[in-house]
Amino acid sequence: MSEDLKAVVRPDSVGSPISSAAEFSDWITERSAAERAEPFTFVAGTGGVLQLAPRRSEHVACAGGAMVLSVGEIGFVREADRWAVTEVSNQSTRYCPDVTSWPEVARALADVGLGRPSGFTHEVVFRRCPDCQEHDIVREDDFVRVFCGSDLPEAWNVEPAV
Repeated sequence: MSEDLKAVVRPDSVGSPISSAAEFSDWITERSAAERAEPFTFVAGTGGVLQLAPRRSEHVACAGGAMVLSVGEIGFVREADRWAVTEVSNQSTRYCPDVTSWPEVARALADVGLGRPSGFTHEVVFRRCPDCQEHDIVREDDFVRVFCGSDLPEAWNVEPAV
């Protein structure tokens, strides 16, 4: 892990592990109304456990610098008898998770008993440019790197940042 990434991983910045409905309920009720109005940073760790942190948290910090199955941003709403996910994305410019990581997110949410959509509500397509090696976001199915004009691969090719 690079030194700049190590700097964001402090014991007090690691996301809260959530493995049950009771843990989630305790965690979400401790958040202010202003916090609950915004999406949170989430990590689905390699153990399948959901970790949550305030929105402006770095995904690397939320994960404690560990490898992940998926990451992104997630919002919640209280339905009649339980909490549910209203929005969820794979937006993370550090980890650049593939859109195919959704099943890992779905599994972590199901383990907590949260209602959820059938997939990411906002999918971000990440690719690494084979020529300049920079990460890029593919927009409108245009698989061309904006800055160097190189073609980007159709298949996900971004190695983890940590």
